[in-house]
Amino acid sequence: MKDVVAALVHANQYLVIGYFLALNTVYLVLLALAGRTIPRLARRRRLTGLDDLATSPLTPPVSIVTAAYNEEPTIVESVRAMLALRYPRHEVVLVDDGSRDGTFDRLRDAFGLVPVERVRPQEIASQEPVRSVYVSTHSVPLTVVRTANSGKADSLNVGIDLASHPLVCMVDADSLLDEDALLTLAQPFVADPLHVVAAGGVIRPVNDSVVRHGQVVEPRIPRGWLPRIQVVEYLRAFLMGRTGWARLHGLLIISGAFGLYRRDVLVEVGGMNADSLGEDFELVVRLHRHLRDRRRPYRVEFIPEPVCWTEVPDGAGVLARQRRRWHRGLYETLLRHRRMLLRPRYGVIGMVAYPYFVLFELLAPLLEVWGLVTVAAGFGFGLISPALALLFLLAAFGYAILLSLLALLLDELGLHRYRRLGDLAAVAAAAVAENLGYRQITALWRLQGWWASLRNGTPVWGEMTRSGFTGTTPLDHGSHATVPETTGPAGPSRQPDDDAPPSGRTAAR
Repeated sequence: MKDVVAALVHANQYLVIGYFLALNTVYLVLLALAGRTIPRLARRRRLTGLDDLATSPLTPPVSIVTAAYNEEPTIVESVRAMLALRYPRHEVVLVDDGSRDGTFDRLRDAFGLVPVERVRPQEIASQEPVRSVYVSTHSVPLTVVRTANSGKADSLNVGIDLASHPLVCMVDADSLLDEDALLTLAQPFVADPLHVVAAGGVIRPVNDSVVRHGQVVEPRIPRGWLPRIQVVEYLRAFLMGRTGWARLHGLLIISGAFGLYRRDVLVEVGGMNADSLGEDFELVVRLHRHLRDRRRPYRVEFIPEPVCWTEVPDGAGVLARQRRRWHRGLYETLLRHRRMLLRPRYGVIGMVAYPYFVLFELLAPLLEVWGLVTVAAGFGFGLISPALALLFLLAAFGYAILLSLLALLLDELGLHRYRRLGDLAAVAAAAVAENLGYRQITALWRLQGWWASLRNGTPVWGEMTRSGFTGTTPLDHGSHATVPETTGPAGPSRQPDDDAPPSGRTAAR
């Protein structure tokens, strides 16, 4: 009997080891694809024609749409950054989703907001009517819409409905954009206006970076280990994952923190899904499904250079809620669009990208926890050899550390965002530290989110503390806002921990 049990344990371990080898090899292929794209973009940076785009009357105008809920510490700097973007013609439409702190007061004082009468087109349905609309008296194209709290997706739909321009850029209210980020992201739409329907850019953590006048003037690695490890996750997810998938024409996710879309296509598919916990992921999957069902040629692009800076969780409680929600949103989106799985009519999306997300994103935390438990139990009871246990650790963790360090090297050679040697050393150390407890606990959190979805549990968001941007004006620096735990008939309030979810051994967003 003992021999049978030992044989089963050995077979299980080889299956788990094979899974992790396959998973990390897929990441290596994506990294190789990204490695061909990013250096080429870096070499052509001076020849991209951004100056021509910035002055051309033919550059399509953009409406920046953002939803804000209790964003008092960062909202003014964020809006200033949006308004100061180098772009020939753009507007900012901010929807205040029933904030209960001083978000609207800060905006009114900073931009001289006055109420106006404006009829909403109602091309996109939303659960909450507009209460009031304000415009700035400071000669800036800023519109602020106030609604009752109805959730981020519903608020974005209000903003899309009121947007005046043919392109819509959705940005998180606690995020900052590089000065040329919008110009860079608009390039695919200028080059191929008939086929490009969506494009995403890179997200980076802004924690402890120096911000002045709405611009990140000195990128820094966060001091805390939790946000520092998230820097590694974001580097790996965006530079390796999304750049690689875009090369394969299989990009399934554009972060809700920074994405550009054709407004007519957004209206055509009904905007954001207010019932989805992963509304940005679900939107892109729905776009693919809608356009392929109608056999219309289209492109979804990812540009690895334009940067959106966002504040990531620096506490375990908020991070846990974020990862539970991400994985729950991943599962519910994959379940909702399961008819796309392995259907040739959906091309690379249905035959490659969708199976990848099922096997290597949805199932990853389950198999990781299972592998760790069975290896530890088998080793403890003498059923597996130290050599087999070491092979598991190398396949699951050693390979992953190597990939993270290669992603860091690719970022340094191609984009060179962090200029201090100490920052690079800190990120490299975080790539190793990520595997010493962080990956295991986040895998458990993701399983909890999945289990909650299977049980149809009600999501509870708890509190999120915003610490503001380092190096801003004294009024902004050091302030805090607390997001209360809120659910109601319309569902959960705007997710306070909805920053810039990565993809690639963490979550689908």
